[in-house]
Amino acid sequence: MLRSSAIAQSVSVTCVRHSHKQWLQSFHANYRLCDPTRNSAAIFKLKRKANYKRGMGTFAPRASAQPLQNADQLIDSVETFIFDCDGVIWKGDKLIEGVPETLDMLRSKGKRLVFVTNNSTKSRKQYGKKFETLGLNVSEEEIFASSFAAAAYLKSIDFPKDKKVYVIGEDGILKELELAGYQYLGGPEDGGKKIELKPGFFMEHDEDVGAVVVGFDRYFNYYKIQYGTLCIRENPGCLFIATNRDAVTHLTDAQEWAGGGSMVGALIGSTQREPLVVGKPSTFMMDYLANKFGIAKSQICMVGDRLDTDILFGQNGGCKTLLVLSGVTTLTMLQSPSNTIQPDFYTNKISDFLSLKAAAV
Repeated sequence: MLRSSAIAQSVSVTCVRHSHKQWLQSFHANYRLCDPTRNSAAIFKLKRKANYKRGMGTFAPRASAQPLQNADQLIDSVETFIFDCDGVIWKGDKLIEGVPETLDMLRSKGKRLVFVTNNSTKSRKQYGKKFETLGLNVSEEEIFASSFAAAAYLKSIDFPKDKKVYVIGEDGILKELELAGYQYLGGPEDGGKKIELKPGFFMEHDEDVGAVVVGFDRYFNYYKIQYGTLCIRENPGCLFIATNRDAVTHLTDAQEWAGGGSMVGALIGSTQREPLVVGKPSTFMMDYLANKFGIAKSQICMVGDRLDTDILFGQNGGCKTLLVLSGVTTLTMLQSPSNTIQPDFYTNKISDFLSLKAAAV
C-alpha cells in the first residue's frame, strides 16, 4: 500500500463533460488509485498531474485587464454567468447596491446564473435561505458552495460509505455530508473540547476516519488540530481535503477576517501534507458545473472580487473573467507590477452592467 505521504498535493480534477461514465473514465485516467485488493476499505489515493501547485496555475502572461466599457458586448458573448457571493453579491449580511436589478436584467436576456462560494459554513439549502432573506430569487440548484463541493468530490471518487469523515468546519459541511450519505464526526461540537496535557497523556482517535475535511471554522481549537493530524498521519490512506485556502473572508461588512486558509494552514503545518482543494481556484467545481448544465466553458463568464481564487478559477476553467472592485481586490492591487493574475475585464460592481449598458445605447 502507498504511504500516506504519497497522497497528492492538490486537486485539478478533470470531470465529465457528457456523461457520468466519461467523467469517471477521465478522472481515473488522471489519478492513481490504491490497489483495493490490498485495502479492505478501498480508500483512494490521488496523485496530482503537476499542472498547478496548491490550486494555483502556471499560465502564460496575460495582457493587462481592460475596464469594462460595453456591457452588452460581454453579456451577448456568453450564455452563463458564474458569480462569487462574498464581495460580489453581498458583504457580510448586507446586499451590495444594484444587485437585484442586475440579476433580473440578466435573467430577462435568457442568461443562466450560477452562484459559487468558497464559504463552507452553510449548505446549499442554507444559502438559499440567505438569498431569500436578502430579497433575491435564487434556487438551490443555482448555488454551489464549497461545503457541497467537498461532499460531491467524495462521491466522485466513490469514497467508501463504511468510512468516516472528520470535519474541521461548520454546519454547512455536516449537512452536505449527511445528504450525500456519509458518516461524519467533529464539526462545531468539538469546539468546546480541550486537551489536558498531563505527563504520558495519549489522545485516542477513530481509526475508521478515511478523510479529514477542513473549512472555515469559528470554533477552531487545538483539539481539532490534533485530532485531524492524528487521522491524516496515522490512518492509512486518509485524505486531507480543503474546501478552500482563502486568506481572508467577509464575516461582516466592516472589515476583513481571517479566512479558511488559516485553518487549513495549521493542518498543513502539523501533517506536512498538502490538501486536495475542492473550492476555487481548483477546477473541480467548474468541471462539475459544466457537466451538470452542459455548458461550454467558452460560454461562461466568471465574475468575482478575488484574483487568486475567483479570477484564477475562471482562467483555470477556460472562461471569460470579470473582476469587480466591490470586495477584496482594489484597483491598486490589480495594477500592481507584482500582480500576475489579470482578468479579461474589471469594473466597480456588477450593477455597472446596467449603467454601462445604458451608456452604450
